[in-house]
Amino acid sequence: MGNKIATREAYGKALVKLSNINKNVVVLDADLSKSTKTADFKAVAPERFINMGIAEANMMGVAAGLSTCGKIPYVSTFAMFAAGRAFEQIRNSLCYPKLNVKVCATHAGLTVGEDGASHQSVEDISLMRSIPNMTVINPADAVETEAAILAVAEYNGPCYVRLGRLAVSVINDENTYKFEIGKGITLAQGNDLTIIATGIMVELALEAKELLAKEGINARVINIHTIKPIDKELIVKAAKETGAIVTAEEHSIIGGLGSAVAEIVTEENPIPVLKVGIQDTFGESGKPDQLLKAYGLTTESIVEKAKKALSLKK
Repeated sequence: MGNKIATREAYGKALVKLSNINKNVVVLDADLSKSTKTADFKAVAPERFINMGIAEANMMGVAAGLSTCGKIPYVSTFAMFAAGRAFEQIRNSLCYPKLNVKVCATHAGLTVGEDGASHQSVEDISLMRSIPNMTVINPADAVETEAAILAVAEYNGPCYVRLGRLAVSVINDENTYKFEIGKGITLAQGNDLTIIATGIMVELALEAKELLAKEGINARVINIHTIKPIDKELIVKAAKETGAIVTAEEHSIIGGLGSAVAEIVTEENPIPVLKVGIQDTFGESGKPDQLLKAYGLTTESIVEKAKKALSLKK
C-alpha cells in the first residue's frame, strides 16, 4: 500500500492532464471547485471552466446543451447534490437522450465525516445505476481514479464517477495498472470464498484476505470499479469456483454493489452472498475513521461475514 491521496485530489490532477489531451473537455462546477478540485482545471484552462453557482439542476441542463455541440462536459458537485438534487435532470436531460456528459461527484459516502447525514450520500450508486444508459464507476484509489477519468473521456455516453473526500491508500501500481470500463479486476486468487469490493473498501478486502489466511482460509479478492455495466462473467466465475461471496462497499446495502452482485448470482449460480455496507440507516457527524468503525465498514466486519458465508456454503 502506497501513500494516501483522496480520489477527489486525483480527479483534479486527471482533469489537468485531460485539458491538454482533449480540447473539447469543459468543466462545470456548482460553486465548490476548491472542494471538488476542479479548481485545478480552472487554473490551466479558465476559458473552458464555468462556475454555475449553487444551481445543480441547471448545471446538468447546461452540460446537456454543451454536449450536443461536441463538447465533453465534466460536471462536479458533492454526490448528495449531484445524484440527489439533480436526479431528474440527470435522468431526463442526460440519460434519456444518452448525452455525453460525465457527472463526477465528490464527497460521497460516510467519509465526508463531520458534514453529517445531510451531506453523506449513501444511496447515490443505487440511484445512478437504476437509470437506463448510465455508466457507474467507483474508483478505489488515486491511480484508478486518473485512469477512469481519462477512460470516460473516450467513452460516448453519460457516466457517473463517484469520488471521496478522505485520503486513501494507493493500492494500484501506476506503471502496470489497466483500467477498462465494465471489467472487474482479480487482485488476489483464492478458492474458499470471494470478497468483492468497490471504492475505499477494496483496501480493506485485501487486509481481510491476510487475516483470513492466518486461519487457513484462502479468499479471492475482486475489485469491481464499474458497478454498471458490471462484470457479470467474472462474478459468475467466482460464484462457481468459490461457492460463497462477501461484498463490501461504502454505501447502503440496498441497491449498491451487494445488490448488483446478488442479482447476478441468484439468476446464474445461487450461492450465499453476504453484504458489508451501511445498513438501512442515515450517517451522522464524526471523524471518518470513527464512522467507518461505527457503521461496520471494517476489515473485521469483512472477516466476520466471510466466516458466516463459509458456514452457509453448500
